[in-house]
Amino acid sequence: MATLRERWILSVLLVHLQTGLAATGPPAPPSDPVCYMPCDEKGCSSNIHCTCDPGPDPQITTNYSLHWGTTNSEQGHVTCPTSSISVIHRQHFSRGELHVWLEAKNKHGSAKSRENVFNTRDIIKPPSPNITLGHQEPLEIKWRSYCGELLLSMGSCEIRNRALGNLVWPEHETGYHDSYTLESPLPDTLYEFQVRCDCSEGLMSDWSTSHRIRSAEKAPVGKLDIWMDCGLLPASKDCSLTWKTLPLSQACGAIVGYEVKLLYNNSTWKLLNLSPAETRGPLLCNETQCRLTSSLKDVSSVSASALNSRGATAPSHLAMPNPGKDGDVRTINLKMNEENLTVAWDLPSKPLSKLKEYVVQCKQVESRLGQGFDWVKVTNNQTTVFFKGHFIKHTPFQVSLFKISHNMTVRYLSSVIGYSLEGIPSSVPSFQAFSIGSTWVTLFWTAVPLSKQNGVIQYYLIGLGQENVSNVTAHPQSPDGTYTLNLLNPGQEYEVWIRAVTKAGPGAKATTTFKTKQSENHDLLKLVLLPLLFISLICAAFVCFCLVAENKMCPQVNLLFNGKVPDPRNSNIFRGMKHQMIDPFSSICIPIPEPHPDISVLEVVKIQPDAFTSKPKETSDQEEPRENAVTEECGRMDGSHGREEYSKMVDSDEERDREEDKEDCWSSSEEDQFTTGYEKHFMPTALEILDV
Repeated sequence: MATLRERWILSVLLVHLQTGLAATGPPAPPSDPVCYMPCDEKGCSSNIHCTCDPGPDPQITTNYSLHWGTTNSEQGHVTCPTSSISVIHRQHFSRGELHVWLEAKNKHGSAKSRENVFNTRDIIKPPSPNITLGHQEPLEIKWRSYCGELLLSMGSCEIRNRALGNLVWPEHETGYHDSYTLESPLPDTLYEFQVRCDCSEGLMSDWSTSHRIRSAEKAPVGKLDIWMDCGLLPASKDCSLTWKTLPLSQACGAIVGYEVKLLYNNSTWKLLNLSPAETRGPLLCNETQCRLTSSLKDVSSVSASALNSRGATAPSHLAMPNPGKDGDVRTINLKMNEENLTVAWDLPSKPLSKLKEYVVQCKQVESRLGQGFDWVKVTNNQTTVFFKGHFIKHTPFQVSLFKISHNMTVRYLSSVIGYSLEGIPSSVPSFQAFSIGSTWVTLFWTAVPLSKQNGVIQYYLIGLGQENVSNVTAHPQSPDGTYTLNLLNPGQEYEVWIRAVTKAGPGAKATTTFKTKQSENHDLLKLVLLPLLFISLICAAFVCFCLVAENKMCPQVNLLFNGKVPDPRNSNIFRGMKHQMIDPFSSICIPIPEPHPDISVLEVVKIQPDAFTSKPKETSDQEEPRENAVTEECGRMDGSHGREEYSKMVDSDEERDREEDKEDCWSSSEEDQFTTGYEKHFMPTALEILDV
């Protein structure tokens, strides 16, 4: 099977072969001649005029000639001139039947056309008729033919007309004589007419010159297609009222003005009479649209009508769009090139009974209000619209979808950005390190402005060098972006770059440098040591509390930690007392001098042998058990004065309470009357001191 290249070569060779054969063979037969005897208002010519059309352009030099004669013989021939009309003069032909043909001849041979056979009296061609009169209502024309001047009766005429600007004439109408009326013309439309006629003998005349006449105006019909240009959505602040100019079929004449009524939120209204002829007024118009330059702030609804000399259209009403975005969002799909835009969306899952129509608008980004703006309104069951225009490449266009309810409430549904042809985006305008740690950094950048994106940004490339590159998805709803890089080295300087990417490819780089912080181990130590330090301070405060309290507490604290009763015979205090080197400011618990030590000084006296003998007391039977119990308890407290370990520490205040509760115990002995609880616990007896 031949490939595409082989077939192409064969076709080229075939064309060259055919051209060569044509160039080397006889010429092609020329076209058949058409002959007539022209007439004017005064009479007819006696010469015969024939067309001399050579047909297709020959490849080699070819000569063309016009031949005529009777059935049996040729009467003459002439060479065809460059004007393509050959003339057979009266003296060269005989009246009656005549045969005419064309002949082409080159160096390889000759060829003839078919013969045109006619009677010389049947080729009279009257002059074109003259249109003399026209009326607007009804739209009528009249003309005059010249059959009478030719001593011939009137035949029939053909009429054709078209609105000015149309390039093609429609099919002509026949059967008319001297007038014609156009039924149901377009109002205020300029028409042109042409007429041709024949007489009782001869051929049909040529078409007359065009006659132009404008149809009468009528009151405009239909309504204005009004809408609002609010710039980019949904973050629009102000809107401009705009409408499309009426087509000729609806304007029915020249539009001389517009009537606009503005209804405000406070129930007041304002009527504006606007003229499109005023160049400095509040109304700006071009061939397709008009725009009201005044602001629509605090306007709740508008209505507008078009006026001509015969009347006005019915008013068109439109409510201002409700702020915010409707929850019934639609997904918009675009197919776009530099000349056409197709917009499609999905119908709601549940039919909306209140929905009247959809509005699809297309707005060139960063264009002024009323410029680069178009819209289409469709019924509630239609999901596709088409726009024609000049969509500049690399330029963003915002396509937005609205819905209008039967109560004329307008709600915004959704928007999407489209490009006829995407390009490479610009670099981001701002890129910096937002927050820096020892092993991480958070980067912040400002998105590329919509006018410089040159396409839909799909994602961003962020990299350290050429190897460590990350893809970050772009979010059209968020103008700025952040990204965190991890696994960095502490105390090291880095250079990071970012590039925006569209369908056409990545854009220019934006770079920034930063230096990570030093290692954060010392901070970890702080986190560990600070609680320990806090606990230590609490313990130190507790110890200080012990030091400030009475010294009686200190031995108890010593017992709390050591669990043993100090042996007073090992005390340096009493050794010092023995050598009369008493230091009353020494601390038993902690070797810290106290300003006012609370300690008893023992005075050594000589005890008489009978000092420990007490005189018996007379007691009653009721007191005897109590006295025995106290004596027993005192005996327990006096025994082993430090050689046995105490089971618990006793505070000095608790000791005093016990002294008050046990007065009988202290009164049982004369020595006990002068001894405190602390001394009984920790102080040695006089005998023990003497034994030391």
